[in-house]
Amino acid sequence: MKYELLLPAGDLDRLKVAIDYGADSVYIGGINYSLRANANNFSLDDIKEAVKYAHDRKKRVYVTVNMIFHNEDLEGLDEYLIALDEIGVDSLIVCDFAVIEAIKRLNIKTPFFISTQKSITNLETIKFYKSLGAYKVVLARECSKEDIKYFKENIDTEIEVFIHGAMCTSYSGRCVMSNYVTLRDSNRGGCAQVCRFTFDNNTGVDYSFSSKDLNMIDYISDLMDLGVESYKVEGRMKSLYYIATVANAYRTIMDKKIDNTLTKETIEYYKKVLNRVSNRENIAQFYNGVPKEEGQYFTGRMEVSNQDFLGVIKSYNEETKEAIIEQRNKFNVGDYVEVFGPNTSVQKFKIEYIIDSEGNNTLSASHPQEELKIKIPFKVCENDIMRVIIS
Repeated sequence: MKYELLLPAGDLDRLKVAIDYGADSVYIGGINYSLRANANNFSLDDIKEAVKYAHDRKKRVYVTVNMIFHNEDLEGLDEYLIALDEIGVDSLIVCDFAVIEAIKRLNIKTPFFISTQKSITNLETIKFYKSLGAYKVVLARECSKEDIKYFKENIDTEIEVFIHGAMCTSYSGRCVMSNYVTLRDSNRGGCAQVCRFTFDNNTGVDYSFSSKDLNMIDYISDLMDLGVESYKVEGRMKSLYYIATVANAYRTIMDKKIDNTLTKETIEYYKKVLNRVSNRENIAQFYNGVPKEEGQYFTGRMEVSNQDFLGVIKSYNEETKEAIIEQRNKFNVGDYVEVFGPNTSVQKFKIEYIIDSEGNNTLSASHPQEELKIKIPFKVCENDIMRVIIS
């Protein structure tokens, strides 16, 4: 059985990182018709380039057309679907029946599956969408292990499950708080994440009603045993480092499960990695039943920006064992750091010296995106990432 790791991409750079760091497929949004209006998103030319990059590496690109359409939103939809079909994207992710109707009316050959925006939590709904031609459904994040088990025992439709990222306080995408407070419609791509706002209840104690994030790393093995085909990470607006780190962690866990080398120690290590890359607390949410207070932020929430991402390897000289690195966060001579990448296992080393872009020795790297020269005692590759040691 083939298991798919599906990563988000908000632009071409992050798409390439997601693919290079282990995604089997990536999902992206066009400039219109998508639920992440504030992401950079992809023009048709960008989508062509994305598809070529992915297909050259035997990977897949899915395009979201999953907003809830009002009459004015339908303008240009037919032409857009035809263009995506001609480009050769691998699948469309849809929600509104108007899109399904257009796919059938236009004889679009690109397959489609059903977005999490449909909040699918029961078998009859899966059967219904299968009857309309959907080959796969994305389950609501609110489904439990028992729900998933029941689905897999009773229908052959592919199942996609969210395994990592943000949760919605409402059933995914059906929130109206954003529209009410900011006039930005969650269901049309404009979510302002009002649930994460801090509110004053006139008692002197601020409060929020935001869900903690989802993290399913402890249960990937269980999901694979259940026969779940697709494993989806949320985050089209997340950073390059986040995408690379999360892709690498889940790729490693899934591959080790497949070749029977997965250990508790590996899971615990990557749990630390994932906890550090996110600035929010996370749990398995609905997998083991409806979460209570442990799944929610109420008061005292702290979200500290992550400074672990130190730089990206631009080139490596095997003779001198020196690397050119594009700096992202501050590091110093004498620091112990680690490198990881698509073809580089996690390895640690000490920063012996730093040579700045003008050829001068310096004790500290403190200028973001400056290209620096450092010594790395083992071979690394272009686009590998240097970070703070995770221990």
